[in-house]
Amino acid sequence: MFRAAFLSVLLLGLAACGDAPEQLTPLERAQAALAAGDGFGAEVELRALLDAGTPREELAAYLGEAELLQGELAEARRWLADGEFSEDAAGHGFLVLGRLEMRQGNLPAAGQAFDRAYAYIPEDADLWVDVARLRFRGGEQTLAVEASKRAVELGPENPRALRLHAQLVRDAEGLRAALPWFEAALEHNPDDVDALADYAATLGDLGQARAMLAVVRRMAEIDDRNPQVFRLQAVLAARGGQFALARSLLQRAGPAEAPADMLLAGIVDLENGNFESAAQKFDRLAAMQPDNRRVRQLLARAIALGLNDRELVYRFDGIARLPSASPYLRLLVGRAYESLDERDRAAHFLDLAALGRDGNLIAVQGGTPLAVAELRGDESGRTVQAIVRGRIVVRQTRRAVTEAEAFRERFPGSGDALALAADARLANREVESALELYDAAAAVRRTWPLVRRMVAAHRITGRDDAAAALVADYLAGDPNNAEAAAELGRIAIARQDWARAALLLDHAIDHGGAGDPALWSLRSLVARQMGEDELAYDAAVYAYSLQPMARETNALLAGLLNEQGEGDTATALAAKLAKLSR
Repeated sequence: MFRAAFLSVLLLGLAACGDAPEQLTPLERAQAALAAGDGFGAEVELRALLDAGTPREELAAYLGEAELLQGELAEARRWLADGEFSEDAAGHGFLVLGRLEMRQGNLPAAGQAFDRAYAYIPEDADLWVDVARLRFRGGEQTLAVEASKRAVELGPENPRALRLHAQLVRDAEGLRAALPWFEAALEHNPDDVDALADYAATLGDLGQARAMLAVVRRMAEIDDRNPQVFRLQAVLAARGGQFALARSLLQRAGPAEAPADMLLAGIVDLENGNFESAAQKFDRLAAMQPDNRRVRQLLARAIALGLNDRELVYRFDGIARLPSASPYLRLLVGRAYESLDERDRAAHFLDLAALGRDGNLIAVQGGTPLAVAELRGDESGRTVQAIVRGRIVVRQTRRAVTEAEAFRERFPGSGDALALAADARLANREVESALELYDAAAAVRRTWPLVRRMVAAHRITGRDDAAAALVADYLAGDPNNAEAAAELGRIAIARQDWARAALLLDHAIDHGGAGDPALWSLRSLVARQMGEDELAYDAAVYAYSLQPMARETNALLAGLLNEQGEGDTATALAAKLAKLSR
């Protein structure tokens, strides 16, 4: 109800106020322009005041901000670096100096500037917003969350504070929980294109395409050349299967630099048949995120579709042999070896693919092998993560705990450091302490892989109800997550709640799980229990068509065929099953 009314306000615009506009001084006009993001307009007013004899120290903070808004960083530093501000403007001056330092990557200097600003304006919401952003960039995510909460307390109507808090809530509590915070931010600044983009993306991730489109149209009314307008339209087009349109929109948006934009561009290229271009984008993204398994799998798919079999087996043979490898990746490698006429190697990987994926938690080898990470000799987060993961894989769990804890002591507020320490403790069977660390990491960013590990920890201790509640809570915040829906479906099956299992499995299949034979096998099982024989048979046939060499799909279909009197076909499948089991 509220959302519909809110969106209508976005589309219709704000009603004009009948009161006459308040007469502003030149400095107040400049400050209003700065608040609206108009650096050039503010500079015109401020230069006029300077020419009229207003002392430099009264205007330096605002002239520095005007130059910063225009991207003139050297000129901004000329006004800000010496810190010569009047008493009234000093707090704002040091705040803007901190923003300049952050923009140029000088995080310690930014912290010093914010500390000086705090001496003048300790209860300024904008200062706390910038402190939160600095802490987040510096790896102090838990302290960033606290600073964000303080910003909202001090500025409950401050759109910057509300937007930042919305972003952090989205990470920690889920998409749905973030919506009211984005709406509150936009209520106080309805023309903020960046906040509108965040809101639109969140609506889209929740599957609310029409609401997302309404917000994107509002963005276009404000700034029809903004790249975010085209990227969000491309997302909508891609989700609707209109990949040619999506590609055209992405071209209008300009080069993709952010990981999410690169991922979208690669997927669009893949769907348009531009396999080489897709592989190049995924390869670049994989270099940036070497432990992102989804990107790695998309890269393998692009190489396979481009018929570069030798490159595929060269790059993915070793990865496909790991216990954590997906059946799909193994299938791609097996088929590539088939094309190269290397039958024995092909058979090895096709047999592995037919085994399916183990439902248990498996230690995943990072993108950098343990031996290579140890040789680097540095203490960067990526190297430490590779070392700790490598130790877990080779079962050096006590050393993994020691090294992960040392990293956490260096970055006590980092969600990544907390999660890594939790992983090491879970591997070392220190389950209760692992759960405490997981909870702290989830308060910063609650991802599905993190939740899966938390679920595993609860199950080890026999707390199945807590595990189920955790999955249900995650799915409530991210209702389009197919893996979470499927896991909750499995929990319902274990409880013999067939009707709930059917709803959850259908939801998982409809939201990205349609190509997973294991889901169709489970759906067949549930339909069979509910007396829906035709659906049970159809689902079993489809599972078999997706993975005809898997034991589970063969056994399931053979059993159903026997029940339906298809004895000959069932016997043939049973014989095939016997061969697969050898």
